[in-house]
Amino acid sequence: MGAAQYDGRPSPVLQARLDHGIALHRAGLAPILVVTGGKAVADRTTEAEAARRYVIERGVDPNAIMVEDRSRTTLESIRNLAPMLRERGVADVLFVSDRTHMLRVLRIARDERLRAWGSPTRTSPTDAAPDHRLAATVHELAALAVLFLTGGQPPRDWLG
Repeated sequence: MGAAQYDGRPSPVLQARLDHGIALHRAGLAPILVVTGGKAVADRTTEAEAARRYVIERGVDPNAIMVEDRSRTTLESIRNLAPMLRERGVADVLFVSDRTHMLRVLRIARDERLRAWGSPTRTSPTDAAPDHRLAATVHELAALAVLFLTGGQPPRDWLG
């Protein structure tokens, strides 16, 4: 799953996710590496393109990369990704994200009829300090509540 990028450079959170995805790819658990994420109004590049360049620089074959670059939220990423995966005949999907984010990712993926598995990174800055982990957990619980109640995603700036 995507995360912030800064002028084409993955944020530390995105780097942790990408490094974990690369390790899974090299271990043969993820033959196709999917990168996701669009861009904000002022951005010059998308999260997905910054991620794509990062994994290529680390030796991933460009032909093994699939790009979803229109989304700005987790919900949009998975909703955009599901038909792309089905079109390629992909049945099982191994998602990489932070531990606090994984439950929501898997729920949305299953709602989109994907056979979803999770492999959370343990090196994310989100896990670096108890206050970061607590804030991320509160955010994810609230986002799950919105998903269950409305089927949607909270606004990007909701709950910080």
